[in-house]
Amino acid sequence: MSDEATPTSGAPAGSGQEALDAAIERSETTSSRNISNLPGLPLADDTANLRQGPDLHAGLLGLLPLVGVWRGEGEGHDESGDYHFGQQIVVSHDGQNFLSWESRSWKLDDQGEFSEPDLREAGFWRIGEDDEIEFVVTHASGIVELYYGKPVSQTAWELEADVVIRSKTSPLAGASKRLYGLVDQGGSLAYVEERIDADGALIPRLSAKLARYAG
Repeated sequence: MSDEATPTSGAPAGSGQEALDAAIERSETTSSRNISNLPGLPLADDTANLRQGPDLHAGLLGLLPLVGVWRGEGEGHDESGDYHFGQQIVVSHDGQNFLSWESRSWKLDDQGEFSEPDLREAGFWRIGEDDEIEFVVTHASGIVELYYGKPVSQTAWELEADVVIRSKTSPLAGASKRLYGLVDQGGSLAYVEERIDADGALIPRLSAKLARYAG
């Protein structure tokens, strides 16, 4: 992952006014967008836009910057080698004390065009009174992981897998670490995932930088 996309705990480059102006300009496009919901349930709709829907639960304030729809590109590594991918992450809530998480990615060819579907996962984030983060994530490949972690700063979060459960049909997978953070003046979401390989070494698996699309 390049230095530009590495989550950091420092302030955005430039003055505070420049960062505020950039956020206002960005929100002119993103603030009107949200995820779609089907009507008819006696429950609050999920929202990925803090300006719409129920108020965010007070227990989630430490994760507030994650809420939104994020889209961008990244670099991956698997048994076939290095590859480029596109990704969308949706982080939403319904007023209860958890965030819903959904990630979909697709491989890109050498021209940056869609090649084939790639990874897909869904899960839930929670954060306790002691700032310990719990992230339960289920992969479409048949793997379930339980991560624990702590905020690195108000806009960065570091997690490590405590439990990895595989179904009978899933591929082999070692434990992993993830670091998420908002970076640069544009407020992009960047992350790095490292995973233990067959030799027991922790190696880079995924990294990406995603722009806010909605919220």
